[in-house]
Amino acid sequence: MNRLVSRLVQMVAVALLVGAATFAMMRNLPGDAAWRIAAGRYGYDNVNAAAAEAVRQELGLGGHWLPAFMQWMGDLLRLDFGVSLVSGAPVISEISHQLGASLWLALVAVGLSLLIGPPLGVMAGLRPGGWLDRGLLVVSTALKSLPQFLMALILILILSVQLRWLPAAGHGEARHFILPALALALGLAAVNARIARDAMAGIAAMPFYQFAQWKGLSRAQVLWRHGLRNVSVPLLTYLGLQFVTLVEGVVVIESIVGWPGIGHALVHAVFARDVPMVQGTALMLGLGFVLVNALIDLAVSRIDPRGAQ
Repeated sequence: MNRLVSRLVQMVAVALLVGAATFAMMRNLPGDAAWRIAAGRYGYDNVNAAAAEAVRQELGLGGHWLPAFMQWMGDLLRLDFGVSLVSGAPVISEISHQLGASLWLALVAVGLSLLIGPPLGVMAGLRPGGWLDRGLLVVSTALKSLPQFLMALILILILSVQLRWLPAAGHGEARHFILPALALALGLAAVNARIARDAMAGIAAMPFYQFAQWKGLSRAQVLWRHGLRNVSVPLLTYLGLQFVTLVEGVVVIESIVGWPGIGHALVHAVFARDVPMVQGTALMLGLGFVLVNALIDLAVSRIDPRGAQ
């Protein structure tokens, strides 16, 4: 119950902080917001002073910031995210459509990272200092140091331009998932591999692990009963921290490959000065971070042998 109350308090705090921060940042962006919004509505080639002035009068952009902010916070308490200044559609309906596309991409990326990183890390941790351990250190360091946008561009050049195995952009078919998900997964897998390696090396050196081998259990039995469960605890714990990296990557990679997700929508909303869309999108990402960490805390409390009943 205490954990539930704590998470609810965190969600309220996130809503207030994200709302205030995004509102302040959007208000302080350089340039004329009315021109940006009019361009988003009518296209850059069709914008003139009259259209920008009409938008300014319609939305009250010249007024004081405090009434607009208080109105948004009041709407938020009623679970009303407002309407997009560009499309005129309810923000919640646009976000619900875009969030689904981003969630599927994120889930595929996390799944790929867990299939690639931890198995290699466990094998390297069972033989510290071996050729696999040394090679994994070099590869994981290189992958982690690459920015995600550069990773996406490299994969596009290799898999799409040179080999023509995958489409460089698009959405709607299973093959469209592979390239953006792989661009996200490789950086996550590099970190997961090192965490699994360090955890496995530490556990394999512990007396209880060696005692299980002395009892006559095979290496596979000892690994399954005593190793993997202990390795999963730090991996799950770090997944909550990786959510921030995953969100940053989704925003960048969705824009590169034209994926119709919440990150792509956020970038376009910022350029168009669509404040309700920016606030609603940022708020959903912030609440998602709290929710993911709550679920990971619950999973760790059930898996951790020290906390299991």
